[in-house]
Amino acid sequence: MAARLGGSARLLILVFSVLAGLALLFVVAPLVQLFATQTPSSFGHAAADPSVRAAIALSVATAFVTAAIALLLGVPLAYLLARHAFPGKSLAAALVDLPLAVPHTVVGIALLLTFGRTGWLGILLGALTGVRFWGTAAGIVVAMLYVSLPYTVNAARIAFEAIEPDLEHASRTLGAGAWVTFSRVTLPLAWRGILTGAMLSGARALSEFGAIVILAYYPMVAPVKIYDLFLQGGLSGSSAAAVVFLLVVLVIFAGLRWLTRGGVRSGLGG
Repeated sequence: MAARLGGSARLLILVFSVLAGLALLFVVAPLVQLFATQTPSSFGHAAADPSVRAAIALSVATAFVTAAIALLLGVPLAYLLARHAFPGKSLAAALVDLPLAVPHTVVGIALLLTFGRTGWLGILLGALTGVRFWGTAAGIVVAMLYVSLPYTVNAARIAFEAIEPDLEHASRTLGAGAWVTFSRVTLPLAWRGILTGAMLSGARALSEFGAIVILAYYPMVAPVKIYDLFLQGGLSGSSAAAVVFLLVVLVIFAGLRWLTRGGVRSGLGG
């Protein structure tokens, strides 16, 4: 019986390994082909193009701002969903995931109607703060935030739910207030999941195209710039710019992964 079970386990691993390999090949093969089609001259031309560099810089800057806002807004919502019962909780949890299901061109149209020049929120915020969202960096952040917020909320909620409530109760019984317990017990235990959610939001923000192209075509972020290059000159210029963008993104997220897995851990004393 043990031998049969061992053979069954080996068969399971073999089948799953083949399927996993196909999944990884599906992800990697197009990227390998994208890199393989580049020449040093085409890559250098794209990397030296001021408009490409400006678009990549704008993408990175707005994605970082988006991730920060996602933390500010998403962590409180995640904590409430994980720790408290309130009227409409199921509806709130469903609404968090709604942006994941709505086509992003639809998101762009909805945001334009809300934050655009004639949108009620765009008019109100414009009057109060002078900020304009149609065709501005602020509009880019709004579009990025809408599609990426669920990643921070869901990752933070899972991190909060993984914490034993007894640990927080013990802190409260020892005299610590709610804010002290949250900052000294809950956050230190959940920070890795929260940071992962923020990184996922940042990654999703970097890749957004559909909502941004409707609400804020200009100034161009990298995905919009690459699309614009494709319309102008086909695959040659657009694929080279895509490779430059991918390399920048890989460097950024490799650095963030190092910080979360190695650098921060060392800084915290293990």
